[in-house]
Amino acid sequence: MTTEVSKTRSSFYRRLYVAWLIDSQTATSVPALMEATGMPRRTAQDTIAALADLDIFCEFEQQPGARNHAGHYRIRDWGAIDKQWIIQHLRQIRDVLGYP
Repeated sequence: MTTEVSKTRSSFYRRLYVAWLIDSQTATSVPALMEATGMPRRTAQDTIAALADLDIFCEFEQQPGARNHAGHYRIRDWGAIDKQWIIQHLRQIRDVLGYP
């Protein structure tokens, strides 16, 4: 029996997972997120932008002296989200999203 995952849940989990990837410094740029998840560039960019909808404050830090948006993202505040819950449920989140 296959259980379908709602678009709301998969979108929510995608945002949590991207925030965790950034915060853990596993993937702190759009290209790194694309490599880690297999998501298209636009999806990665949109997901980062949508973190604010969850009150997760994500900020881009420009690399000093660099041009063309060279730098990385950093989570400054998780808002009401408990990042320990994400860590404890990483396998479930990855499974729902179909990520390795």
